Amino acid sequence: MNIQIYAGKKNFDTQKAERYFKERKIPYQLVDLQKKNLSRGELQSISKAVGLEALINTSAPEYKSLNMAYHGTSPMAEELLLAHAGLLRTPIVRNGRQATIGFQPEVWQSWT
Repeated sequence: MNIQIYAGKKNFDTQKAERYFKERKIPYQLVDLQKKNLSRGELQSISKAVGLEALINTSAPEYKSLNMAYHGTSPMAEELLLAHAGLLRTPIVRNGRQATIGFQPEVWQSWT
């Protein structure tokens, strides 16, 4: 199992996700999206698992300023997500080709 947690801020769901894996002694890698953006391959892999629309944080300040509502799931939306990590809903928890968004311990349990 190769768990990666992508998170922008240490929000409550991110903290719960980290605690979930720590308590079960499952090694994970925390990727700070404020320091390192997703690569195109990572974004495409995650969007295949959960859908590009599910990745977009509609309550982010950048959502309105970048007119994301008009881009939907177009290639331009993908480019904007790559350039502006604040548009991503977090935490994104990835295990190979599987991924979840938010705190979803019932799904993570099935990965073990």
